[in-house]
Amino acid sequence: MDRLSNALSLFSLGLFVLVLSSLRRAHIRVEYSVSWLGAAAVLFVVSRSPSLMRWLADALGIDDPPLALLATCMAVFLFVFYRFSVMVSNLKDANIALTQRLAILEFYLRSQNEGNKS
Repeated sequence: MDRLSNALSLFSLGLFVLVLSSLRRAHIRVEYSVSWLGAAAVLFVVSRSPSLMRWLADALGIDDPPLALLATCMAVFLFVFYRFSVMVSNLKDANIALTQRLAILEFYLRSQNEGNKS
């Protein structure tokens, strides 16, 4: 259990450093970095607290606390991935609407130019 906790603690700290350095170099936007920093914080807190791991294991009905830790990791990252899927879907819808508005504007400009030529 200690090796898994230590490994996940190192992973979460590495995630913190990676996200903060990406944010500093403007490779990731602030609104996206919040999700990753929150996920790293949750993983760090859970991996450093044996009593919280035991409580999670009891609440989930799992006999082994490290399995509860892994289940928590999976749940946190599934939530982050779901959040990003929603964002990507919204961006796709906005892109379609923008493309349609641009096509209407181009049609309007062409019709105005053709009307001025005749």
